[in-house]
Amino acid sequence: MLPGAPSTVAADVPVARRIDALMPADVILLGEQHDAADHHRIEREAVEALVTQGKLAALAIEMAEEGSGTAKLPAGATEAQVQDALKWNDKAWGWDDYGPAIMVAVRAGVPVVGANLPLARIKDAMADVSLDAQLSDSGRETQQAAVRAGHCDLLPESQIGPMTRVQIARDRAMAQAIVKARQPGKTVLLISGAGHATKTIGVAQHLPTDLSIRSIQLQAGGAGKAKGYDAIWMTPALPDKDYCASLRKG
Repeated sequence: MLPGAPSTVAADVPVARRIDALMPADVILLGEQHDAADHHRIEREAVEALVTQGKLAALAIEMAEEGSGTAKLPAGATEAQVQDALKWNDKAWGWDDYGPAIMVAVRAGVPVVGANLPLARIKDAMADVSLDAQLSDSGRETQQAAVRAGHCDLLPESQIGPMTRVQIARDRAMAQAIVKARQPGKTVLLISGAGHATKTIGVAQHLPTDLSIRSIQLQAGGAGKAKGYDAIWMTPALPDKDYCASLRKG
């Protein structure tokens, strides 16, 4: 898909039908808004749809670190065992939000793999100037703008470059996890924040060019005009919230 404007899918279209419209695909990048309950429901239903088709190679998730995973667990593993295998941080990522999608994969015998850059490697990534070359000049500028906006324009300019490298390193780590999990004729589904799912600066930039990649933004309300995605899946609008208010007070 891409280039061109992404298609917009209405909130009432069944998720299984949305998945069908993306196939065949080696990779589906499903970009969420982390606090949107409807997005977590869609993620579970997307996993269910791929499992039902026998097409899910693996579920890769931003919410667990690269190197963790459930491959060695039986399909009947308890949720506590799954959380332990994923080294789950419930304070950062509520299990009630992501557990349902994860457990669908586990029960189907499909591995769930942590895909995010480990915290222990963040400092090194900030100083790794070679990461600057992973995006084009325009792509890096776009990522820098996203970093500024994501930190409510409160970061000192000296931190924009290092924090942009962290985002690039995270995208590259997720891409590497996807490549390791791929299986011929099946689909790796990545659940991540929407910024990682965009094809212009996100995970797709670090994936092999021979892969068939579909990028989706889950969007709560609005007009569905975001760029860099193959499709925008609309969900009902959320109450207005100033995400920067607490940071400004700090």
